[in-house]
Amino acid sequence: MPEDQAPHAAHERADAAPTAGNPGTSTGPSAATTSPGRRRARRRRDRRGRGLRGPLLPAALPASRTRSERFDDLVLDAVEDVEQVLDAPLQEIEFAVEDVPPAPTGADDDAVPLGRFSAADRGRPARVVVYRRPVETRASEAGDLEDLVHHVVVEQIAHALGTEPERLDPHYRDD
Repeated sequence: MPEDQAPHAAHERADAAPTAGNPGTSTGPSAATTSPGRRRARRRRDRRGRGLRGPLLPAALPASRTRSERFDDLVLDAVEDVEQVLDAPLQEIEFAVEDVPPAPTGADDDAVPLGRFSAADRGRPARVVVYRRPVETRASEAGDLEDLVHHVVVEQIAHALGTEPERLDPHYRDD
């Protein structure tokens, strides 16, 4: 073997032109270059193949929960409070949280609703919806948010059961 030949002739230089005899190579310009001698840089988030970074906080810590998850917890806590007063679970009512209410249909609708009750209809259970963004906007502090969510849930459950809110929460008017 001559000394000027490399022991591994199968390895070609990266800047050498591909040949027609090598399988898996193309005879056209490389996809990674835009002009001769100039390569196009690829941008990737996962630069070294290790995957995305992990969460900043462990899931067990309260700060790792989103605002909407904490709001959902406030609604569930308010429903549990009402169930304790009634000594019965509210299984016939479905509870939901939506970000914003639907657009008003009439020209006289200036007030933004904080919640809504829909009666049972054609096999669908009765439903209480609490609108997260309007409630958060009205509450100035975290304690106010908890009280306002409780207030809205009590009003909507009272409407669903056809009773007065004071029956479900003795301190309803004090809020």
